Amino acid sequence: MLIYKIFRAQEWAAMRAAGETDGAPVDLADGYIHFSTAAQAPGTLAKHFAGESGLELVAVDAEALGPALRWEASRGGALFPHLYRKLRMADVLWSRPIPPDGLPPEGLE
Repeated sequence: MLIYKIFRAQEWAAMRAAGETDGAPVDLADGYIHFSTAAQAPGTLAKHFAGESGLELVAVDAEALGPALRWEASRGGALFPHLYRKLRMADVLWSRPIPPDGLPPEGLE
C-alpha cells in the first residue's frame, strides 16, 4: 500500500539535499512524520495546505517502513500513518508536483 507525504518546496529541496528528513515543523512538534492514504490526501491538502503552491506529493510503500510506521487515530477518528523515524530518500518510490488547483495527481493508489 502506498502512503503519501506532502512537502512544501523548501522542505522537499532540503530532504533531497540531505538524503533524509525529520519532517516539517508540525512533524517535529508532534514527534513523528505525518502521512496520508490516497483517500486522506485531498483532506490533508485542504486542511493544512490551502492556497499554497509549489507542493510536492511523495509516495512511500507503507510496508517497507516496518515497525517505525504506526496507524493512529487522528482527524475524525480515522487511522493515519505516522512514521517514528527519519524519512529517507531511499524510502521514496516517486514524487510529483501537486497541481495549482490543489487536487492530488491522478493515479493515487
